[in-house]
Amino acid sequence: MLPPELIHEITASVGGLDAAAIQPIGGGSINRSYRFSARDGSTYFLKTNDALAADMFEAERAGLLELEQANAVRVPRVLATGVAGDMAYLLMEYFDLLRPTRAAGANLGVLLAAQHRCTNSRFGWTRDNTIGSTKQLNAWDDDWIGFLREKRLGYQLDLAVANGFEVDGRRSILDRGKMLLLRLPDFFVDYEPAPSLLHGDLWGGNWGAIGGDEPVIFDPAVYYGDREADIAMTRLFGGFGPGFYDAYNDAWPLDAGFERRCALYNLYHVLNHLNLFGGGYLTQVSDILDRLIA
Repeated sequence: MLPPELIHEITASVGGLDAAAIQPIGGGSINRSYRFSARDGSTYFLKTNDALAADMFEAERAGLLELEQANAVRVPRVLATGVAGDMAYLLMEYFDLLRPTRAAGANLGVLLAAQHRCTNSRFGWTRDNTIGSTKQLNAWDDDWIGFLREKRLGYQLDLAVANGFEVDGRRSILDRGKMLLLRLPDFFVDYEPAPSLLHGDLWGGNWGAIGGDEPVIFDPAVYYGDREADIAMTRLFGGFGPGFYDAYNDAWPLDAGFERRCALYNLYHVLNHLNLFGGGYLTQVSDILDRLIA
């Protein structure tokens, strides 16, 4: 049940609704989600959480607006965010997603390349946000290697140790992680990434298609970083066909060293899964570290 204060806020934002028509829907492990129609027939998507999640929703709102301004891949339009009673909420456009066609994958490749061409003079973003429910540090940095070392891999490694995942068997996660952080410059010989506008959490569950052919992305963890980080994550859990990669490379070919850096960028997300979901990801983290420092 949604509190009356939130029903009032939603009604003010959409111009009236039938509260009885609000339907809970699945799709996430962090927030509660709902779909409903306003009196004019427009359909909306509502995320809710405890009031303490207000900053997370505000960061998501800002990220969606940043992506919208790129005028590339479509994102849901945000109507409102705030706190009503003891509940934080994010209200936005609802997408009726269909199974993506091959054309949708190819269109996503072209449009994502266009999004990545939106660049900044520095790496990071105007505010911190979250990756899943983990804080993601985005303080501006002129140096990509330093940003990757301190605000991505090093931060997640420290969290893993704090969460009790210091060793895999008798092997130290922290020692191998520190070795990797010292070797980061080796992955960027003759390659200087531009600070591209990234979705930041681009796995298969965070994109879909409208009408089968028009790609859309959502649930971002926006920042400006190496575009390869977005492409690497598309390969972590699957959900992107060969047409996507072919179209992206036709629009903006990846550097020859991408294959070597792919595991480096995905280590960040696997570490985050370790910190969020527990030791089931410890072996995967350990294996990636072994490959990267070999």
